[in-house]
Amino acid sequence: FGSSSLSPRGTVATMASAELSALVGSPTAAVCPPGQCQFTGDWDSAVLLERSQQTHDTILLTFGLKDGSKPLGLSTCACILAKINEEGSPDPVVRPYTPVSTNAMTGKFQLFVKVYPGGKLSGHMQNMPIGAPLEFKHIDKNVKLQYPFGKKHLTMLVGGTGITPMIQALHAVLGTPGDTTKVTMIFGNKKPEDILCKELLDSWSKEFPDRLKVVHVLSDAGEDASWTGPKGFIDQKLLSEHCAPASEDVMVMVCGPPPMYNALCGPRDKPEELTGTLSDLGFKVSQVYKF
Repeated sequence: FGSSSLSPRGTVATMASAELSALVGSPTAAVCPPGQCQFTGDWDSAVLLERSQQTHDTILLTFGLKDGSKPLGLSTCACILAKINEEGSPDPVVRPYTPVSTNAMTGKFQLFVKVYPGGKLSGHMQNMPIGAPLEFKHIDKNVKLQYPFGKKHLTMLVGGTGITPMIQALHAVLGTPGDTTKVTMIFGNKKPEDILCKELLDSWSKEFPDRLKVVHVLSDAGEDASWTGPKGFIDQKLLSEHCAPASEDVMVMVCGPPPMYNALCGPRDKPEELTGTLSDLGFKVSQVYKF
């Protein structure tokens, strides 16, 4: 994929496709506390520097920060908000995004984005010219569970685009010298081509074979003879087979679509409640974090 667009000065900026693991690199711990993000509670712009097509419907975007001498300064885990104003609509389109880059990157940051059919913001990101600005901000509610997580085992239950907060957490867990946390990720998608960041996860699993185990489960692969992994949804059988059992040494992180929350742990907007599969397996509210 060569994304060729005219920059404001009329020069052509092209980003050839490269594997995500080459663009993102090895897990890198560059953790900072909340309150240092270059984006604040007011909308501010960042300029699109590069865009590369990763799969048929995913792109990696690199945005330049106004202060090129500093990193984004986002804590782990946390997200930022992006916004566009639609012509003819009084309400802006706002979506949360978790960068896949870390604070080791100075003056810019990277977003991994799935482009949805009819998706207003993702479609805008796919088509905006190199050199064009996009508005971002970061508010207190965007700060999530903070590293270090203080557990011997992490279980990550992920659906679709819920992978990006987990990439952020894995950077810190696997990239911090002396951290021995073991991570099991169960990643649910529809079909093989829908698995986001698969090549990056494969690369990191090979780099940390004793600490990172990724299990893919596909809901729409029933007739696909080439798929030899688990089929269906993330359920009690998969969790019992692959993940650490409930104990004070285990933290479960959940990020995915609403039906996934409902089945595994209860609604995302009710963090004080735990129902579903994880409750049945003996986990407590304090051991489950809903992104």
